[in-house]
Amino acid sequence: GCGTGAVIELLHEKYHNAHYVGLDLTPDMIAVAQAKSLNGCEFVVGDAEDLPFPANSFDAVLSSNSFHHYPNPEKFFAGVARVLRPGGRLILRDYTLRNTFELPLARLAGHGDVRILKQSQFRAMAEEAGLSVLAMEAQKGWRAHLVAQK
Repeated sequence: GCGTGAVIELLHEKYHNAHYVGLDLTPDMIAVAQAKSLNGCEFVVGDAEDLPFPANSFDAVLSSNSFHHYPNPEKFFAGVARVLRPGGRLILRDYTLRNTFELPLARLAGHGDVRILKQSQFRAMAEEAGLSVLAMEAQKGWRAHLVAQK
């Protein structure tokens, strides 16, 4: 869920020689990202649970604050394991079970699909997909930070 490409834009500013691909389910978000015309960046309409990319095509996959919306998160992990090259890494940042402030507010605002997981659930899904978990922590007690490697 790259949205309007804000994270990719920040990465591009710092590491402008890398190639980036953003994926989002919403065509309007992708249109905004594409309008930024960032060299070496592609923005694709697609589903994170059915990644539209060939096997072994990425060195890294970054998922930032969209994972909690995925109805079938196991499919995301399986897809990541498929598209990562050997040695490639997944960096996933999202909410974890101890978040007692933002998630109730999200539900009140009509985001009923928001679901949070325990750290053990993140770890189990990554490992079931064949990824090795290098780090799993709750930063500030409520932000999940997972690093896994193929």
